[in-house]
Amino acid sequence: MTEQKLLGKWTSTSLVVGNMVGAGVFMMPALLAAFGGISIIGWLVSSTGAILIAILFSRLSKMLPGIQGGPYAFTRKGMGEFPAFLVAWGYWVSVWTTNAALAVAIVSYLNILFPVIGTHFIYSSGTALLIIWGLTWFNTLKVEKVGKMSLITTVLKLAPILIICIWGLFFIDFSYFVPFNISGESNWMAIGAVTTLTFFSFLGIESATIPAEKVENPEKTVSFATKYGTLIAAGVYILSSVSIMGIIPPIELADSSAPFADAAEILWGSNAQYFVAIAASISIFGALNGWILIQGQMPEAISRDKLFPGIFAKLNKNGAPALGIIISSFLASILILMNYSGSLLEVFEFMVLVSTVSVLIPYIFCSISYFILVKLGKTTNERNNYFIILTVLTLIFSIYALIGSGYKSVIWGLVFLLLGVPFYILLKRKQTNDH
Repeated sequence: MTEQKLLGKWTSTSLVVGNMVGAGVFMMPALLAAFGGISIIGWLVSSTGAILIAILFSRLSKMLPGIQGGPYAFTRKGMGEFPAFLVAWGYWVSVWTTNAALAVAIVSYLNILFPVIGTHFIYSSGTALLIIWGLTWFNTLKVEKVGKMSLITTVLKLAPILIICIWGLFFIDFSYFVPFNISGESNWMAIGAVTTLTFFSFLGIESATIPAEKVENPEKTVSFATKYGTLIAAGVYILSSVSIMGIIPPIELADSSAPFADAAEILWGSNAQYFVAIAASISIFGALNGWILIQGQMPEAISRDKLFPGIFAKLNKNGAPALGIIISSFLASILILMNYSGSLLEVFEFMVLVSTVSVLIPYIFCSISYFILVKLGKTTNERNNYFIILTVLTLIFSIYALIGSGYKSVIWGLVFLLLGVPFYILLKRKQTNDH
């Protein structure tokens, strides 16, 4: 079957922006209300870290153009098979955990349109599962359809977000940012915690690198999409947080399951919240669509290298890794059902932290791989000072964000990561026996 390269420059950029500007921008202000104005500094730190990682992936994509698998493929080239497996496993866990969080976030906003959803966990969890499995089916179709949906939903989401953010700047009450730190923690600890929470909103930096074989002119397109997609997302995030936190009193914001809708109600009256709820639902829906695409592409690339079960590499008649997508969605569904005993915001926060921890380890490995690849002479166009500074700064940020996630999240992340080791051992034994 002939593969077609169907994702162009703007479709790839929309995949990056669409995967990042999803649940984070709509749910994060409520999570950050407990920290106060100091959360803006956390946003700036996480944005800086995201831009560093975007540059890192941009450089790696130019060094290794067209290679499918993103962080996994880069680590395999630089550090070898076992570290690459750990990256792939951790990233895969992060992806389906993210999808569970996104489904929960959609339900939070749909609850405004259909209040009955929030009356019982069966309705809430059932709606989340219905959304995940509907998009799972959609992602078993041809890749260009998935890419077009990403482009359409990205355009639809940015317009209402920017309208509320910019309009809201004229109605900010600066007393809501005083005292600057209301978390009860030291400024250093508060900024660290906010950095980890907000960095979840940037997961998706590497989205264009993963389906690289399906991208036109990957050497230039992937680099462009990664850098500019991240910059667009960073601007939207910081602007929206300042605006929302300045419109809604901190006590009310901390209890909000749909902060953008509540802000719209304050600005334009009760009917406005319905418009925003629809926009938010479309936005998060688009992000979930893009992430479900990724949850199939990543294990497919690893399976080709015999480091994941062969079932993940099997393609259907549309060229989609359907079984891999279905398995990942099944795991996301279990996570949703296990954690729906708390409030929507509590469930979302737990999934955010576990997902972020699971992906920070792959980012650390990619930083080290970049350093190794340059040192091994895999590329001749990297200036010595440039690549050393980029590697060190990316490592410092990733470790700082990991610390900021708290010991419970780190433990959960490590547990999920270590669960992959027995699978690796079994796969290596099978390879040995086959030979």
